[in-house]
Amino acid sequence: MADMEKEYVGIAGEYAVASELCRRNMYAQLTFGTRKRTDILVYGKTGMLGKTGMLRIEVKAKQGPVWPMCKGICGQNVALVFVDFRGKYKDEEYKRPDFYILTAKEWRNLLEEEFKDLIAAHDMHVNDENTPIFVRNINKQGKPSEGITVKVSHVADYKEDWDKITNMLNA
Repeated sequence: MADMEKEYVGIAGEYAVASELCRRNMYAQLTFGTRKRTDILVYGKTGMLGKTGMLRIEVKAKQGPVWPMCKGICGQNVALVFVDFRGKYKDEEYKRPDFYILTAKEWRNLLEEEFKDLIAAHDMHVNDENTPIFVRNINKQGKPSEGITVKVSHVADYKEDWDKITNMLNA
C-alpha cells in the first residue's frame, strides 16, 4: 500500500487519537479549521460526584522518520499526542499507529533537556507558549522560524501513556 497523501496524515492522526480516547470511555470531539490551537476536546466523568472534566489535545502525526517543526503547547489542561504511522500500512494491512502522550510540562522539560545543545548552538529560545523560536532563521513572512523536529527517540519514554489523560481529567 502506498503512503498516505500528506494532507491526510494530520487528520488521520486526530481521528486515531479520538478513537483511542473513546475506547477508554472519554468523549473526544475533534475541532476543525486551519488556524486552531486545539485538535481535540476531551470530556470525561471525574470523581465520585460524577463532575465532568475537560482538556485540550494537540495532535502531531507522521508517516516519515520525524515530526517536523513541532510548535509548543501550554496550559494546565492540555496534552500533546504524537502519532506515528510509519510502517503501519504495509502489505495492504493496516496496523494501529504508535502514540506518545506528553503534558505541557513534559514538553517543556523535553525541550530544555533533550534539545538544550541545539538551542544553545542555534541562538534559539523557548517562549512562554513552550514554542522553540529560531532567532536567526527568518521565514518568508520576516519572522523568526518556530518549531523543532522531533524523533521517536525523543519521545519514546511517553509511549502509550493514556493514563496520563485520565489523570488530567481527574485532577
